[in-house]
Amino acid sequence: MFSIGDLIIYSSHGICQIDDICEKSVSGVTRTYYVLHPLENIHDLTISTPVNNDKVKMLELIHKEDALKILESFKNPGVKWNDNANFRHNTYSDIIRKGNRMEISKVVNTLMRKKIEAEIHDKKLYEQDRKLLDTTQRILFKEISIALNKTYSEIQDQVMQLLQEQK
Repeated sequence: MFSIGDLIIYSSHGICQIDDICEKSVSGVTRTYYVLHPLENIHDLTISTPVNNDKVKMLELIHKEDALKILESFKNPGVKWNDNANFRHNTYSDIIRKGNRMEISKVVNTLMRKKIEAEIHDKKLYEQDRKLLDTTQRILFKEISIALNKTYSEIQDQVMQLLQEQK
C-alpha cells in the first residue's frame, strides 16, 4: 500500500501524487480509496481509485539503479518491429500495460529509432505509433528524470545521444 505524498505511475495519467487515503461509499459499498492528482495537472484533475483496484496499474517509481540501466538500454536495439500497424500497436500496448519499465523502454527505443528514420526520409511516423510514443516517452522520461534528479530535457538529450551513437 502506498502512503500520502508518494509518487506513483497511474495508468496513462503518468506520474501522480497521492494526496489522501480515505474511505468512500459507492453503491452502498465502502472501500478505501487513494485520492491523487497527476504531476502535470493541466486540467486540475483529481482521481479517486480504490486501493485494491486490479483494473488499473499503480506502480512505485523506479529507483536510481533501475533508471541508469534503462538509460543504458538505449544503446541496444529495442523490440522487434512488425510492419503490420495493428499487430504492432496491440503488441506494444500490451507490453506497456504490463508495466515493466525495461520492456517499455525497448518499445520507446524502437519507436524513437523509427521516428528518426522517417524524418531522415522526410516522412512521419504512423499516427498510432506517434501517439503511443509521445505518451509513453513522456511518462518514462519524467520517471527517469525524477529518479536521477535531472530534467526531462536532460534525459531526452541523453537518450537521443545514445540513439545517434548506435546508428
